[in-house]
Amino acid sequence: MTSKFIEIIDAKMATLVDSEVEIECIASGFGFIEGPVWIKGGLVFSDIPNNRLIRWTEDKYGPSVVTYRAPSGMSNGNTLDLNDELITCEHKGRRVSRGESGGDVVTVVDSYNGKRLNSPNDVVCRSDGSLYFTDPPYGLIHPSNPAPIPSELGFNGVFRIDPAGNLELMCEDFDRPNGLAFSPDEQILYIDDSARGHIRKFQVEDSGGLSDGEVFFDYMSADGMGVPDGMKVDSLGNIWSTGPGSVWVIDPDGSAIGRVYVPESPANLAFGGSDLCTMYFTARNGLYRMSLLVPGLPVGRAKR
Repeated sequence: MTSKFIEIIDAKMATLVDSEVEIECIASGFGFIEGPVWIKGGLVFSDIPNNRLIRWTEDKYGPSVVTYRAPSGMSNGNTLDLNDELITCEHKGRRVSRGESGGDVVTVVDSYNGKRLNSPNDVVCRSDGSLYFTDPPYGLIHPSNPAPIPSELGFNGVFRIDPAGNLELMCEDFDRPNGLAFSPDEQILYIDDSARGHIRKFQVEDSGGLSDGEVFFDYMSADGMGVPDGMKVDSLGNIWSTGPGSVWVIDPDGSAIGRVYVPESPANLAFGGSDLCTMYFTARNGLYRMSLLVPGLPVGRAKR
């Protein structure tokens, strides 16, 4: 079943979103936007080529779009830690940073074993306060660089920052690790590999380590513009991931149950609104939203 924006592959999809839902463009004119996260009544996201973070809000007088932070280190992925402070992956800064409540921006990590990180891309926070992030080379090979910057690490990894601030390498066998998200019980961590066109899933051990990595969903036979990039999980455990031609909705068993066709190809997405039942899409030059029938998972202090 297909409507203007929604394709229902399995009846489960109809319980998540109305098949006749509208997708609305709520702001436009950006460079290339990424990393949306809902913060205190508004959405913060990255405008990568313009080296800034943006905040979008809406009240009875209408929408507002303002610069939240500039420069931003060519920020990409964002999340909240358990103190509701903004955690940001910076391509140009080659670090994971934290925007503190007083306004300072401090480095959380920027190196591993004395070597600079590549260009941290996306980040999630576990309810114990640990942070997991991906570190592909996109910032090193960005067209804005006069020449590609060689990787000091020599691999594109997935890392964990434990609650004490120690950095641990979780995986180094990815090609282009990208978006990542926990299952509702945090027993599984899903990670996109954009170059290989699939999502892998890992068991999360009590210690925070990852094990039993396996391909969970493969996009290689799918047609359309886009790769697995941004990813989020709803309260029922369904995975919402950008991918070829659309946003794909995948149930916890690994079956595609539906697709969402955003007018511009989205790079990332986030749940927002007071009930977390609105999906926001950062899609090239435009910011879009649609209503859902189920909430997403909270971030920051609300995870506790």
